[in-house]
Amino acid sequence: MLFLRYESFGEYVKRYPITSLLLLANVLMFVLVMIDGGVGNGFTLVEYGALYDFLMENGRGDWWRYFAAMFLHFSFSHLLFNCFALFVFAPPLENILGKWAYLIFYLGSGLVGNLISELVHVMEGNDVEPYISAGASGAVYGVYGAFLFMTLFYRHLLDEASRKMVQTILIIGIIYSFVSPYIGGAHIGVFAHLGGLLGGFLIFGAFFRRERLQR
Repeated sequence: MLFLRYESFGEYVKRYPITSLLLLANVLMFVLVMIDGGVGNGFTLVEYGALYDFLMENGRGDWWRYFAAMFLHFSFSHLLFNCFALFVFAPPLENILGKWAYLIFYLGSGLVGNLISELVHVMEGNDVEPYISAGASGAVYGVYGAFLFMTLFYRHLLDEASRKMVQTILIIGIIYSFVSPYIGGAHIGVFAHLGGLLGGFLIFGAFFRRERLQR
């Protein structure tokens, strides 16, 4: 099973430095926000980089929020779900892509997820409910998208148990996103999930094919 983690803490950090840094960044940002107003405070989340209605209201150049929002979470359970998924599923991708390509892949997947979520919100024109979006879910679904790419086009890279796990997680995750729209007291960003999945699928495919051609 590709997703069983046998490493000690030291081995994990040494083998997967980028994943370890991403996990640390998520935890540190959560602690920082908790100290300065709490994750339940929308104003604090916006101050630290959460996405909100800025595109519709004033169009300011807050492009950095599309990246900063990946490291903010609405509750401890929200943080825990995303960090657990990242801890378990991301390491094989860091090995396959290499450190820097993997970092670009991760941030790119989250960016696509946040962009699609924002665009859908703008097109819906929902002015009734305030829009605040944050979380690593888009990037995490990008990780799932990479394994979906391998499952469809390079099945030999995954053992049968790993393929089945990827398929099961995707089916349950997508259904849960629509059926149960809340997690940890926050509204699930369905389109951030789907956008991250698409982004991860395409970005990993581009990196993977390029690496195989170079070899």
